[in-house]
Amino acid sequence: MAKEAGLERSFRETAPLAMDRASKAPVSESVALTAGGIAALLAGACCVAPLVLVTAGLGGAWLANLQLLEPYQPVFVTAALAALGFAGWRIYRPVAECKPGDICAVPRIRRGYKFGFWMVGALLAVMLGLPSLAPLFY
Repeated sequence: MAKEAGLERSFRETAPLAMDRASKAPVSESVALTAGGIAALLAGACCVAPLVLVTAGLGGAWLANLQLLEPYQPVFVTAALAALGFAGWRIYRPVAECKPGDICAVPRIRRGYKFGFWMVGALLAVMLGLPSLAPLFY
């Protein structure tokens, strides 16, 4: 009984520390992936978005306004590549650099970040490749 009470007290004392450590975990990977995804979407907003919207049956004169984003496409591509590069550097670092209580040491979370990394990379590849293939659809 005393042993159980000691374990319960120990859990109550260490649980907030574990939760606090997890809540203060670096979120740089998820922020970089989110920034890369948004930049990838903006990189294709001038060319891919009108094609997708017209294919979906949405149209109108307002679609021509998306062409105003075309001069900024290199900026968005650079931002997406930089964010993906940083995210890849953080995600694919050795597990030995992670402390045992850090979120990067959890295999399931690392797999999720790796999956997200490759999905954002695929999105960027589609956004960069589709404008050259777009004349085949018109």
